[in-house]
Amino acid sequence: MIELTYLFGAVALLAGALASVSVWAPRRLAVKLVALSGTALFLPIAYAGFAQLLALPKPVALEWWQANAEEATVLAASLREDEAIYVWLQLRDVPEPRAYALPWHRDLAEQLQAAQREADEAQTQVQMRLPFENSLDEREPKFYAMPQPQMPAKDVNAPPAQLYDRHAKRDT
Repeated sequence: MIELTYLFGAVALLAGALASVSVWAPRRLAVKLVALSGTALFLPIAYAGFAQLLALPKPVALEWWQANAEEATVLAASLREDEAIYVWLQLRDVPEPRAYALPWHRDLAEQLQAAQREADEAQTQVQMRLPFENSLDEREPKFYAMPQPQMPAKDVNAPPAQLYDRHAKRDT
């Protein structure tokens, strides 16, 4: 969400610069007022457009801020055949999850479904390698199920457990 603030700030500065040029240009007053009105209308329309885009999955080809991410956790996925693979990803060092649209590729969709099945069986999560790299490299799967976490180590120095036998004779 912080990127929206920065982008809108940049747009507002550019719009202000253009409005300044239109005010100081040697034109009639009517032309200057039309230019200022256009600038005044441009800002809320730009903000509304940016806000609308926040609700839509971003094509992975347009990801610039996190383009060098090596892995991401797939929180959810939706497949639309011949359209796109929609994923909701949790990236490292990014506090909120993000929605992305991958171009449709049948092998990638099958890989995602297989990883989801494996993750369900192992009760783990699905990971995605190089989420923003545009390649269909067959050597390594793009989606995979995380392995089960290792069990905690046993304390080998712990005293042996006491056994109680209710049928054992008492010494008293």
